Amino acid sequence: MIRFEQPPKPERFHAGVEVPGARWLADHPDAKRPYDYWTAFKSELADGFRNLCAYSAMYEPVGTVDHFESWDKDRSRAYDWSNYRYAAGWINSSKKTIPASQILDPFEVGDDWFSIILPSLQLVVSEAIPDEFIDRAEFVLKRLHLRDDERVLRQRREWYRMYQEGGLSLKELWLKAPLIAAAVARDANSSSYTGPLAS
Repeated sequence: MIRFEQPPKPERFHAGVEVPGARWLADHPDAKRPYDYWTAFKSELADGFRNLCAYSAMYEPVGTVDHFESWDKDRSRAYDWSNYRYAAGWINSSKKTIPASQILDPFEVGDDWFSIILPSLQLVVSEAIPDEFIDRAEFVLKRLHLRDDERVLRQRREWYRMYQEGGLSLKELWLKAPLIAAAVARDANSSSYTGPLAS
């Protein structure tokens, strides 16, 4: 994970999501799932996350809108822009209905709290993370399968391979897989490009 800033709410979001969403909630107090008004704004959300999954911190062309606080825990936040994170579909599914209090929010992650180990490409909690966040960070790595699940390792291997074979510059790697780029720069002890992890 890396730090992201809250993307600005799109101008049309109030009329397109908040207003009809509030009406829908009032008309369907016993609904098992909320009506999807938010997908129309997925592109704006993706842009706000630089097309990176909020959790894997890798390029995600077909991500989903993750409700950080799930519908099951707080129905009132179903149509709340500040509750949305951009995420890979399988990671969003892994998150399910975990209370937000147990998940490390991409908006509160600090720089260098997580790092990739080369050449294994495993994601670990770094020494830079404050003690009070360690338990949630370790929980996220396990529950969202970010440490060394084959699905995420395959993605990391491909980005790393492309860089090693010259298909991507280090600068381009920062844009597509910033944690891997940070590991490469750290491993090479290079200061030639130090792109920010934060947006």
